[in-house]
Amino acid sequence: MNEGASKELVIAIVGNPNCGKSTIFNALTGLKQKVANYPGVTVEKKEGYCFSQHGKRMRLLDLPGAYSLNARSPDEAVVRDVLLGRRADTPRPDAVVFVADASNLERNLYLATQVFELGLPSLLVLNMMDVAEAKQWRLDVEKLSARLGVPIVPMQATAGKGLTELKAAMSRKLVASTQVAPPIPGEIRMALREICADLVKAGAVHDAASLLEPLYLVSDHDPEHYGIENAHLARIDQASTDLEKLFPGWEDELAAARYALIEDLLKDTLRRPERDEATLTDKLDNVLLHPLWGGVCFVAVMVLVFYMIFSVAEGPMDAIDQLTAWLGHLVEAHMPDGDLRDLIVNGVITGVGGIVKFLPQILILFCFIGLMEDTGYMARVAFIMDKLMGRVGLNGRSFVPFFSSYACAVPGIMATRTIASPKDRLITILITPLASCSARLPVYSLMIPAMFPSSEVSALNKALIMLAMYALGTGGAFFFAWLFHKTMAKGQTSLMVLEMPTYKMPALRHIALFMLERAKLFLRRAGTVILGLSILLWAANTYPKLDKPEPTEAAAKAAYQSTQLSHSIAGRMGHFIEPIIKPLGFDWKIGIGLVSSFAAREVFVSTMSIIYAVDGDKEDTAPLREKLHDDKWPDGRPIFTPLVCISLMVFYVFAMQCLSTVAVVKRETNGWKWPLFQIFYMTGTAYLASLIVYQGGRFIGL
Repeated sequence: MNEGASKELVIAIVGNPNCGKSTIFNALTGLKQKVANYPGVTVEKKEGYCFSQHGKRMRLLDLPGAYSLNARSPDEAVVRDVLLGRRADTPRPDAVVFVADASNLERNLYLATQVFELGLPSLLVLNMMDVAEAKQWRLDVEKLSARLGVPIVPMQATAGKGLTELKAAMSRKLVASTQVAPPIPGEIRMALREICADLVKAGAVHDAASLLEPLYLVSDHDPEHYGIENAHLARIDQASTDLEKLFPGWEDELAAARYALIEDLLKDTLRRPERDEATLTDKLDNVLLHPLWGGVCFVAVMVLVFYMIFSVAEGPMDAIDQLTAWLGHLVEAHMPDGDLRDLIVNGVITGVGGIVKFLPQILILFCFIGLMEDTGYMARVAFIMDKLMGRVGLNGRSFVPFFSSYACAVPGIMATRTIASPKDRLITILITPLASCSARLPVYSLMIPAMFPSSEVSALNKALIMLAMYALGTGGAFFFAWLFHKTMAKGQTSLMVLEMPTYKMPALRHIALFMLERAKLFLRRAGTVILGLSILLWAANTYPKLDKPEPTEAAAKAAYQSTQLSHSIAGRMGHFIEPIIKPLGFDWKIGIGLVSSFAAREVFVSTMSIIYAVDGDKEDTAPLREKLHDDKWPDGRPIFTPLVCISLMVFYVFAMQCLSTVAVVKRETNGWKWPLFQIFYMTGTAYLASLIVYQGGRFIGL
């Protein structure tokens, strides 16, 4: 790379999934990165900046993980199109840093050789050298570098080893490899020349001298032909059909030739013991992939997660509660009484603070998800769930986006793009919102303590109740997957092909950045959507006001505030829908929360915070859960009984209360048919399930 050039260098970081690519990207860029989506697709676009040893700023693109440039998924199509310079929204890279798993070289070099053939200046990073050494592999790095024609940097990214050497190599001038020739048999090469000339004439290919671009075009069989203009689809499809007629199985022949090339590259450069000893990964998989103990370990991990959510997060949550109360008292001490002060204290501070307090629990959830992904355990979870998913018409690959939705359904739905079968992808999209996402966590965390006085239930019991809610959502998702598979989306269950990554120590810096990124998204949501809704809810709870003035006596004051709340816009709306929701055990105040939380589930908590701040003694700083526990029906019966709390949680398990999810489903399915169906079936199921729980509980005397 020429340091004298004024042009900003664009470097793509490329590699297979689970090779440590994102860990290296995070180590190079730190906080100097941004995440978005590539226009037109929901593939994540990550960019960042770092500086060379000479102070030159370099723009880094962390491309999605891929196995081949012969795209079979949107992720691989984006990698292909960026490297070929076919995306108008992303510049073609000036150089490539290819990250390979040193303990799985044959598989990783398949994509690496394809990338090196593109003629871009390249650098090969051999990550996870510690894993290769633990397997007693001996690699002659210099000889392999000479054979590939690119410099090689050995690394152990999780420990930061090799990072300085990588920065130094990136600061030097890189060159394109001339050692790796495309393994294309002569007859196919001649056919590709003719295809190339035809595609250039049609404007589908820009580089007439390259056989590689038409090769990756005509072998593109993904149904939506990502990255290819519609005008060229018929011509490209015809070229692919003609090639298959002339040379049946030509793609398999090329793949075999490429693996033969890789075998030749590694023949004298990689030495392995004649008899492989059992590695730590093998020993762990004997337990974690066991038909019985694997499932037991997975359930134990989930119990641990929820136990940590209630035990470890309790202190920080109490601190945020105290901070919220202190801010409210501070405003009251320095502002005159009036609507503006009431808006700030009971609208903004109470509404937003009621949501922000759950940030510690959400961070713990994201921490565990990050750990499971970084250590390689997430792939094992997909394997464990494959047999169960097969019973409902899906496979373990569908469980990965579903499991991701325990954090948030939006990226979970986006992750369904990795599912090749359109049938499986649609079913997975339809059931993914049933995973209990982090937005439901505040509702569960509010209702579970409200069921009992805090002294009567331990953190473990709370964790088990929460686990039951998550299990209910998962069971519901499996039921509907089975139902949809049997009815509207009939077809054979697709097979799962899944690579099991080697277990590795998690990169704590990578996980910390992941948690920080999610915390920023959560706080941004709290500071925008929830802030705006909190202000609107406060206004709806406050206006129109009663004509008579507020009394000063405590008892009369409390009665006045309750009457005022009933008289407000929100109160009238709640009373209007109360006959519909009363069979579920819900009163009109809960009804306000249900309606307002359609935008986002966690808004229910801020709604309750605002309602019980407006309808109560302004000096009462008791936690919201205690206020709920003390609330009564007009006849003196408690409203938030354990049965009502369970009924409400069951409603939120199944209800589609998230506009962001509706929007992304609409975008992913290209229309309103499936999101509207999703709203209908989930809301109907939520009402029916809640009705059965409440009325069934009353029938047996609960």
